[in-house]
Parts: sequence; C-alpha cells; structure tokens
Amino acid sequence: MSKVTRLFHAVSYLQYPLLLVSLFYVVQPYFTGFDGFWQGLNKALVVAGVAISFSTLQDTTTTQNAFSKRIWQDPRKGRLALIALAASAAAMLVAGLYGFLVSSGGIIQEVAFGVLMLGIGYIGLLKAAIEMYENHRLDKHAPDASGGSGAARRS
Repeated sequence: MSKVTRLFHAVSYLQYPLLLVSLFYVVQPYFTGFDGFWQGLNKALVVAGVAISFSTLQDTTTTQNAFSKRIWQDPRKGRLALIALAASAAAMLVAGLYGFLVSSGGIIQEVAFGVLMLGIGYIGLLKAAIEMYENHRLDKHAPDASGGSGAARRS
C-alpha cells in the first residue's frame, strides 16, 4: 500500500468521531427538549453525510470485517447491497432536492438540505462499494490451481 493510500485510509477513520457527533445531535432533544428537534436532525444529517464521505477514503482492496467480506465475495449479496445503496442514494437525492427547491424556506428546506448532504455522501459510498464488489467477488477472482488469487496475473 502506497504512502498516499495509507494516508487516505487513516483519514477515513475520521468517520467514526463524525458519526458520534451526528448521534449526539440525534439524541440531544431527549435531554434538552424537543423544541430544537428539527435543527438537531438537520445537523445530524449534514454531519452523517460528511462522515460517510470520509468513509469512502478507505482502502477498497481490504475489508474491515468478516461480515463485509462475505457480502462482497458473494456476487448475489454484493449486487443486492449495491442496489440497496443506489436506491437509498437516489431516494435521498430526489427527496432532498425536491424539498430544498420546492419549499419556501424554513425548517423543511433545512432538513431537505441535510437529506441532500446525506445523499451526496451515499453517492461516494456507492462508488467505494462498487470498488469493494469488484475487488472481492469470488466469481471474478477465483483461486487458480497454484493457490494464488490469479487476479494479479490477469490483464
């Protein structure tokens, strides 16, 4: 792994503190009252979108855990995961754009902006997921007779 790849992979771990900040904004109304619920939700959506964008900087040639590896190695499960991510991203982008452009301002426009930011983050996540799927699926990278992956020798 090159120095730049390692740097980006290390920076991708900023997703976790950002997700904690997002979680804070979600649970904050339970402790301070629900008067600021929508503002907190908007902040949570924006920060979650940024966090998901950071997650796309990770090295897609490795998986983080066995669960993820099982999904990306299985062509059917990987395809279903990509479809779910694409549908989620499309729904967030459409709903966010609609709410942002059609509303006359106020909290609906703010929350729509948050949904739009989360959808943009999901687009980056979808790209990284496609790379994970291509890098790990077993039907494209079946082990050869020598026990190696065979993927490195293909052109």
